[in-house]
Formats: sequence, structure tokens, C-alpha cells
Amino acid sequence: MTERRPRKDAARNRAAVLAAADTLFTECESPEDVTMADIATAAGVGKGTLFRAFGDRTGLIRALYTTRLEPVRSAVEEGPPPLGPDAPPLQRVPALLDALLCFKLDNRHLALALEATGSDSPYQAEHYERWHSLLRSALERIPGLTNSDFTAHALLAAVRADLVEHLAGQKGVPREDIRNQLASFIAEVLGGTGPDEAPR
Repeated sequence: MTERRPRKDAARNRAAVLAAADTLFTECESPEDVTMADIATAAGVGKGTLFRAFGDRTGLIRALYTTRLEPVRSAVEEGPPPLGPDAPPLQRVPALLDALLCFKLDNRHLALALEATGSDSPYQAEHYERWHSLLRSALERIPGLTNSDFTAHALLAAVRADLVEHLAGQKGVPREDIRNQLASFIAEVLGGTGPDEAPR
């Protein structure tokens, strides 16, 4: 019993911290405004608890991002077409990018915070390398498409969090307009499907 309670408390504290951070990032004007002290206060825990559980602010942001992205990750790795691994590449590539765009539209400030953290280059961040590898693998299966590595980078540039924030947050472009514009861009790059065939 004495060994279980700390683990239960730690799990409860972790859930409270992630919930508090999620709310703060959703409601903030800028992700830079959200501090570890703010999160600790909102979660009702000490700052030391945050640092023990997550290491630093970057670790907390990554943990929250991973938690929020879990339904998308599950659909991509185990789900049916068009997101799942058995989908034809001309269907899967637009579906992957649309799912990533929608996630960033729904989690703009969290995505901005994540892309502002990490290594010297955002292209070396674990989350970026994972999406790039996924897209590159799908693109390699499209006949006649060359340089899948660069194409994956170019397509991911279209769903960067700072661009999503610029379009949706600063210019007020409607969600469906952004999705349609992305679908048209992908169709032009792939030269296969039209925007009407891209997933919604």
C-alpha cells in the first residue's frame, strides 16, 4: 500500500497538470504567455511537481501534444483508409495532411508552442521527423513521383503551426477554406487527385 499511493498521486497530478496546461494553451493569446508557474497554479500542484514529472516546459508541451494527438496517431497507425496504413497513397497523403491541419487548427497555440521548442532546427524535432517519414513512405509508393524526401518537406511546410495561426488566427480565413486550399495544393503537387476527391 505504501508503494502504490505515490504512483496514484503522481498519475493524478500528471492528469491535472495536462488538463490545466491544455486549458491555458487553448485560452491564451500567445503560447509564450503560458508559464510553468501558471500551469502549476491552475493544476493545484507545486512547481517542483511539474519539473519532476516533465523535466521542463518543453517536456510538458511535448507530453500534452502527444496526449492530444493520440486519436490521430491511432487512426494513422491502426485505422481504416483513408488515414490508415492500407490506404492507397493518392488517398492517404491528402488524408494525412488534412488530419494534421485540422489538429493544428484545433490546437493552434499548443502546436505553436511545440514548434518553438526543441533542437536548433525544427526539422530535427522528433514530431517533425515522424510525420516526414510517414509522408515520404507514402509518397514513395506513387508512380512517377520523384524526390519524395523533398516533397514531404514541402507538403509539411503548408501545415506549419505558424502558417496555420497566420491564416486562421490573424487573417480569419475560415476553416473549410484553408482545408480546401490545402487539398488543391496537394492535388497540384501530386498531379493525381482533384480537390473534390480529397478527404473532408
